[in-house]
Amino acid sequence: MEISSFQSYLIILFIVLIIISIFVFRQFLRTRKEELNLVKFEQKGLNSLTKASELYEFGSIQIKKRLYTEATKTFLKAVEYYDNEPDEAKAIIENALGFSYAAQNEFKKAIKHYNSAIKSLPGYTVALNNLASAQQRLLEYDLAYTTYKKVLGIDPNNKTAIKKSKELEKRINYTPYKGIKDKGF
Repeated sequence: MEISSFQSYLIILFIVLIIISIFVFRQFLRTRKEELNLVKFEQKGLNSLTKASELYEFGSIQIKKRLYTEATKTFLKAVEYYDNEPDEAKAIIENALGFSYAAQNEFKKAIKHYNSAIKSLPGYTVALNNLASAQQRLLEYDLAYTTYKKVLGIDPNNKTAIKKSKELEKRINYTPYKGIKDKGF
């Protein structure tokens, strides 16, 4: 039995549609789960949450939903309760708090919390990349470059640090009127 080109086209189209449907359904389930968790935490209320891990989970959902001011409040409360947590958990919470400040363009506050995260966990490359990004947004290019180089010292294959340090190298070494005198101007 031969399959015509039209039939093969339909088979391929059917397979592609099934694959797309699977991805859409998985995304739907993931979003639904986040929505249910958000509702659950909102019903409990921020004041009833006293575990840093719960507060971090709630704040993370708020960040995904782009509720940055609410996430900031949640992470600030998590910081109050994270004394008994390991250094890694403290670093993750501080980094998330820095991220929520950075999303609100409060880069000085973000830098403070990224530094706290790095103090808790010195090799935390995510916090270092975020710190460098915040420094770059404050036009502190030399500091940002140094921070990206520190990331590359820890993880030489870090794609973000490689890309951003190359961009900053060009920016730092660039002088605006270089070569104009050579052209007779």
